[in-house]
Parts: sequence; C-alpha cells; structure tokens
Amino acid sequence: MAVSRRALLGAGAGVGFLAACGSNTGRGGGKSGSPRLAQWYHQYGEAGVEQAVKRYAAAYDKADVSVQWRPGDYDRQTAAALLTDSGPDVFEGSPSLDQIQGGQVVDLTELLDGVKDDFNPAVLTPKTYDGKVWGIPQVIDMQMLYYRKSLLKDAGVEPPATLDALVDAAKRLTTSKVKGLFLGNDGGAGVLGGTPLNAAGLQLVTEDGKVGFDDPAAARTLGKLHQLYADKSLLLGAPADWSDPAAFLQGLTAMQWSGLWALPQVQKELGDDFGVLPFPKDGSHGAPAVPVGAYGSAVSARGRHRDAAKEYVKWLWVERTDYQEDFALSYGFHIPARISLAKKAAKLRTGSAADAVRFATEHGHAQPLLWTPANQVAYQDGLSRIIKDGAHPESELRSVVRKVAAELDRVKKKS
Repeated sequence: MAVSRRALLGAGAGVGFLAACGSNTGRGGGKSGSPRLAQWYHQYGEAGVEQAVKRYAAAYDKADVSVQWRPGDYDRQTAAALLTDSGPDVFEGSPSLDQIQGGQVVDLTELLDGVKDDFNPAVLTPKTYDGKVWGIPQVIDMQMLYYRKSLLKDAGVEPPATLDALVDAAKRLTTSKVKGLFLGNDGGAGVLGGTPLNAAGLQLVTEDGKVGFDDPAAARTLGKLHQLYADKSLLLGAPADWSDPAAFLQGLTAMQWSGLWALPQVQKELGDDFGVLPFPKDGSHGAPAVPVGAYGSAVSARGRHRDAAKEYVKWLWVERTDYQEDFALSYGFHIPARISLAKKAAKLRTGSAADAVRFATEHGHAQPLLWTPANQVAYQDGLSRIIKDGAHPESELRSVVRKVAAELDRVKKKS
C-alpha cells in the first residue's frame, strides 16, 4: 500500500500490535569500522522518493546508512519496533507523547542550535515537548480552499474572507448541476478538525495544556458548518474524497477544500481559472486558518549508535538544504520545513504556490502534541453530529470538553 505525503497531515503514531520488523536492522559494524544505521521511511506514493532518500543516504560518508521502505501501517510498525532492539536507528514520523514520555526517542534539541528560528514554528511546535525537540521536521503539507474564478464571477460572488461569507457564497453558487462547496464526503467532519476553531481565534489545546475551545465562540462557529449542510450547499457522495481535486476539476463544485499537493494538477487543467484561500476567519477575534502537518526525522533511544544517528540527522535535515529542497519539490509538491528555503524555492515564488507558502507561514496551525487519538475521536464524533445531524452545538461541545479535559489530565499526570 503506497501512501502519499498527504496522509501525513494530522498523522499520529499508532499503537497496538508488534509488527514483524525482521532481523535485517542494518546495525553493527559497517565498512572500515564505521557504524551502520538503519533508517526507516513509510512507503510514499510519489514516484522517485525512494530513490532520492537512498541517494541521500549513500552520499553520507560517516556511517553506512541502510534505508528501509516500510509498506503497510507504518505508524503502528514504528510504534511497536521502538519497544524492541530490532527497530530503526533513525525513523521518519511524528513522535507521540507516549513515546517521548516513555523515553523511546532521543532529545534532538542541540541539532537546531543557531537555526531553530528558520524552521516553521507551526510544524516544529508539535515536535517540541518540555522545551526539547524530539523530531526535525522534513517537509510541510497543508490544506487550503480552492475556488473557481469564473463560477464566482458569473454568480457575482467575491472570494469569501469570513466564514459567514463562505456560507453565503456556497449557497449562491449551488445550482441544479453544481454544488457550492466540497469539504469531503462526510461534510467536513473528518478533514476540518480544529481548523474552524483556529479561525475563530481558539485552539484545541492551550499552551498550558487545557481545553482550548471551552468558549461560546466554538459553538457559534461549528453551528455555521451545519448551516452549510442544512442549505444543501455541500457536495456529498463525490466519486473521490477531499484529498483528490477530481470533483473540483470536473465542475461538480465551485469550491473545494483540498491540499497543496493538488495544486500542480489543478493548475495544469484549469490554467488561471482558480484561486486559493485559507479557511476564512470567524468572529471579531478570529483570523484565517491553515492546517499544516509534517513528519520529522527522529532517533530511537534503543539504537546502538545514537550519537552517530543524531549526527546523520543533522547532516541530512539541517545542513543539506539542497536535499531538503529536492525532497520537498522534486517528487510531489510540498513546502520545505525551513522558512528560508520556502521563500527562495523557484516553484513557490509565484502565483497560487506563493500564496500557499504565505498562508502556511502566517496562518499555519498543526495538531498539538497533547491532542491524543482519544481526543481526536471525541471531537470528531461531536463535530459530525453537529454538521450532519444538527445536534445542538453548545450541548454537544460540553460533552466533548469533558472528555478532552479528562484525557488531558491523564496524559499530563504521566509527565
């Protein structure tokens, strides 16, 4: 099963079964006594990525680095392998709170000395815990709103800058043949996550580890998502879900929420007849919001060559900026995690691509480290009931807040 980098957005480390990791760990002595390091990646769906990362590893002269491509449920495989001696030395992922608190990953803070401010804080923050960095961000994926310029112009609709304007625009753009907006076949509960809350000036989790949406503004904002559903402005049951721009390209919807990865295809098929926007702000305290996510490079605490592994990670994801730009833009369409690289990359300097970089830099929000799978399930279930069932937002959120608060108390007690 080949997984595209779009799956990284919001991806968390899995838990559960012990996968068959195999005995070929790549550890032990390498050529001329140099350490041998095993580096794991999940199986990308984008052509050329595997060859590229193997080329990077082969260019490193201080250790023999064996790249392992891991098909299947990568996050669960990695979570299980970190508990054994047969896992990777270096691995791609988003270290979970359990892995950090359990001492399964190595502190990488020192690797960013002098360059920490050049890493986009939206994706570095979720890899930071207790003031220490546990993963070096590799690349940024983001989501945004695509709109068809010609359809908006014909309907006399301006690109929506507020959530109220988005609700109105979606209704006005809906006809017998075209829906105004596509947020996914479930009406948006799965993909939007905390983005509407961020747009209202709220958070999933506050900096001091408390529920960040125990506020009347949350209910008002999420209630507007139900209005989109009630107005029958949302496209539902599309042949492909939100991550694929097919519905937008086929003219089934005037606006679609999708990812940066779709931009080259949209540009190829629609030319200049489209624009992109962040999720529009809501309320007087709100601001545009953009969900971002990134896998990082981390080091297993059970590796025999931890210092050598750290040195390799620094070389590849801090020092070799040429490889970092190549990884982001040569085998798909992504934003380098380094702000300086994103600003100078030729493919990201004009048009909608430049807009996307600006959105991610100015309005980016990543899922916080304390947002555990249990929190995600409680919130997403509540959001689905609000959007599709018309559940009362205030009462639904009260229940979600109680569950999330209890889960946050649980994880904080372990620290």
